[in-house]
Amino acid sequence: MTTRREFLRTMSVASAGIALGSNGILNAATHMPNQKPKGEKVKIAYIGIGNRGMQIIEAFHDTQMVDVVALCDVDMGAPHTQKVIGMYPKAKQFRDFRKMFDQAGKEFDAVAIATPDHSHFPITMLALASGKHVYVEKPMARTFYEAELLMEAARKHPHLATQMGNQGHSEANYFQFKAWKEAGIIKDVHAVTAHMNNERRWHKWDANIHRFPTGQQLPKDMDWDTWLCAQQWHDYHPDYHQGQWRCWYDFGMGALGDWGAHLLDTVHEFLELGLPYEITMKYADGHNDYFYPFSSTILFKFGARNGMPPVDVTWYDGLDNLPPIPAGYGVSGLDPNIPVTNQTNQRQAKLNPGKIIYSKDLIFKGGSHGSTLSIIPEEKAKEMAHLLPEVPKSPSNHFENFLLACQGKEKTRSPFEIVGTLCQVFSLGVMAQRLNTQLFFDPRTKQITNNAFANAMLTQAPPRKGWDEFYKL
Repeated sequence: MTTRREFLRTMSVASAGIALGSNGILNAATHMPNQKPKGEKVKIAYIGIGNRGMQIIEAFHDTQMVDVVALCDVDMGAPHTQKVIGMYPKAKQFRDFRKMFDQAGKEFDAVAIATPDHSHFPITMLALASGKHVYVEKPMARTFYEAELLMEAARKHPHLATQMGNQGHSEANYFQFKAWKEAGIIKDVHAVTAHMNNERRWHKWDANIHRFPTGQQLPKDMDWDTWLCAQQWHDYHPDYHQGQWRCWYDFGMGALGDWGAHLLDTVHEFLELGLPYEITMKYADGHNDYFYPFSSTILFKFGARNGMPPVDVTWYDGLDNLPPIPAGYGVSGLDPNIPVTNQTNQRQAKLNPGKIIYSKDLIFKGGSHGSTLSIIPEEKAKEMAHLLPEVPKSPSNHFENFLLACQGKEKTRSPFEIVGTLCQVFSLGVMAQRLNTQLFFDPRTKQITNNAFANAMLTQAPPRKGWDEFYKL
């Protein structure tokens, strides 16, 4: 049996010389793997089975297209993992994903990853190196360099299906945006506003923080070392666990990394935005060195490309930080496509998550996830109604799409080659948040040109001893 280390060693040799800004990349086209026999289920392993992991496992279960081989969670046996364990009592159980690949790697073809952001990279990289199809929750990676390495790994394994978990990319907004762009309804876009103004977990914390929380007693049987993965050592604290990780720069990506992929995915793909040349922190309330601001306004500037004009994308988060609303905007309805989270006591924002797209002649209003766009004001929408093209229905939801791609029957709609650059945009935004500054970025060399410290942050801190093997590709 080929071991995990042998896989990684092979990948390391094949990928020698990869660096940021390299032009030596393979064809970025989305590929389908070889077809499986009709009706054969995809053998899958789940990594991260509580909370959001449980939700995506239930979504995969509803497809009736999976055979669950293994379950992995660092907190295996804790109350939030019990439901999934009960669903699949015959599945092999692991706390350490590395042991799962070593001991059961020959028994499954695909993995679904729903762990904290900081652990996405090593798990996903090992899965690709082991020849597994990968579904990973957004963002696919936490740092710019991690996303770069994962995109390169996906290109080197075109027979493997990759899918990031921005589920709206398989719903109505995806097909509508594509159809309206191709029909010339969406054209000459020059500005986009994206807003997520709901309450976040860290909003009640003290921004005068001067150190990380003092370590507390580790829950029984929890594998904290594996939970940390490549991140530098932090003593266990409940404010890092069960979704709290999203609050911290060291583990999560805040509101931008959490919701950006549900708001800006179609804008980024179909307007071919690529990477920005300037990222500016315009407003920060509660800025500190440890967790995300209570409110943020971030401006991303994208250059002209393929005959399309430059675009300014402005991000707003925070309860007190609503974006300007154009005349005729109307009511901000609650999006029924937004999945329930395990965050409690959420306060309803005055404006639900969404986006406003400004073009030369039209303004579009949109929600989150799969919500469709509408032209505003209503009078303009009525005037344009006869020009709108027919929008095709989605042939499969995001989970079915991934499984069908594993079987060679469809292409994934959110493969790493497409969403990797979007995740890099978010990582640049997070860097501007963390430093509370303006960054000038060269999309060709993939370097920050006005801040040497920020440029070093593209790769973040070196991985912990024993975890550097995942970064040697």
